[in-house]
Amino acid sequence: MILKKRIQELLRHLSVGMYEREEIVAVSFLGALSGQNTFLYGPPGTAKSLISRRIACGFEEPSYFECLMNRFSTPEEVFGPVSIKELREDRYVRKTEGYLPRAEFAFLDEIWKSSPAILNALLTLINERRFRNGDQIEDAPLKALIAASNETPDDNQGLDALYDRFIVRLMVPPIAQSDHFNNLLNSPPTEARVKVPVELVVKQAEWDSWRRDIQSSVRLSDETLSIIHMIRDALQDQHETLNVYVSDRRWQRAAMLMKAAAFFNDRKETNHSDALLLQHCLWTTNENREAVAKIVATAVQQSGFEGDADLAALDRTKDACDKEIHQELYHSEDLYDTVEHAGKPYFQAEVPAFNSLRSGQIRSILIPCEKLKSSEAFNPLAPQGAVLQDVSCKFDGQGVCEITLDQGYASRRVVKATPSVLFHKGDKITGVNKRLVKALTQQVLELKNELETVRDQAQARVEAYRLSMASTFVPEVKTELAYQGVLGHVERLNLRVLDCERLLSLCQ
Repeated sequence: MILKKRIQELLRHLSVGMYEREEIVAVSFLGALSGQNTFLYGPPGTAKSLISRRIACGFEEPSYFECLMNRFSTPEEVFGPVSIKELREDRYVRKTEGYLPRAEFAFLDEIWKSSPAILNALLTLINERRFRNGDQIEDAPLKALIAASNETPDDNQGLDALYDRFIVRLMVPPIAQSDHFNNLLNSPPTEARVKVPVELVVKQAEWDSWRRDIQSSVRLSDETLSIIHMIRDALQDQHETLNVYVSDRRWQRAAMLMKAAAFFNDRKETNHSDALLLQHCLWTTNENREAVAKIVATAVQQSGFEGDADLAALDRTKDACDKEIHQELYHSEDLYDTVEHAGKPYFQAEVPAFNSLRSGQIRSILIPCEKLKSSEAFNPLAPQGAVLQDVSCKFDGQGVCEITLDQGYASRRVVKATPSVLFHKGDKITGVNKRLVKALTQQVLELKNELETVRDQAQARVEAYRLSMASTFVPEVKTELAYQGVLGHVERLNLRVLDCERLLSLCQ
């Protein structure tokens, strides 16, 4: 049996009767397989302790420890009583057999209600898997510690370091779907222990071997690294709003979790579906949990394939081609019909004569081109260059000049003139050097061919990649989101190719 199939069958047995808990069981079990601690967050009565007991059932004859914590809990309840015999010899040694320091699996319920003495001792044990017993350092066989609470630690409790050790953080809500709730009501109490076929149970030697193989044979893909950086940047940008801090240690352990997911899905490198697991690793409070999940989903959806091509460089090249084509082949602004006077361009307008003696006659005036974008009133010039004081002009912001004629005796007349456009902005320039056109066309063709190669390579990977995205630890509806992100990447590549075709048409 291939490893992926075996883990799937094992999880199927562990999830029997666990309505709407399949993903939680799967991710918690992945945490145990990869040696990560798990925090289950949710109200009382949502099967948090049951999940922990089921996880232990997936391993061969594990030693299991469980404790309900409260503010009156003593270190003896968690780490074992002090040995009277050793105490008589002036040695402070605990009898740890049957307690947390000797357990392979442990469940600590309502962990944040415990005393500081217990929480401080936990810090080293769960991080380094070691326990100081008197003057001796004992190796702890702990494979997985699962803690639970209906609250997250407050900022002023000094529990940040301990909380940071719980890499996997899972929300365990009440059952939501009516049919699942009805099935629960009609079912007997769910058994804490289930019988798992012996060929599926994880043996100690296997667990040790798998952990070594995960580190040595699985790599983070370029796509996964890109997603991680996108998430990290988004968390930094929204730090004031979300107040989420992710330590370097947490990033490293989260990377181990993703590698483990790839390994137990029979892959040698991570992909988009593994990156989705980060939604269970980065949130700190219930207030920012959904926002962090959205950041992770957005990063996965926006990420495509990381190939050998430098898309940023290709985009810069395409933008440069676009700019050069428009500069060399097209008018960048409207070109007006003007006349020159004293070295400056003017619009020439025809207006009625200025007095009754010349009624019915037409005269020319010169309007400075520099006034086209201005809204201030000014006096135009006569064709000989004299300033016409009895004529006032003003542009209306739409390219039309309002000309006010003063005809004396308090008589005024307003006419409008629109400068004549020879070539509009965007019109093709005539008489362009054919060699230049040919060079620009060739440059765009080469860019288009390179982008088509990148697109075709990505397209060829899509279907195979979709199959590889199916994950034992991520629901299909979420992996479909990742797949749509990959399709979006291919579509964006295709849009780049189409944009090159637009540039080619501009060169024709």
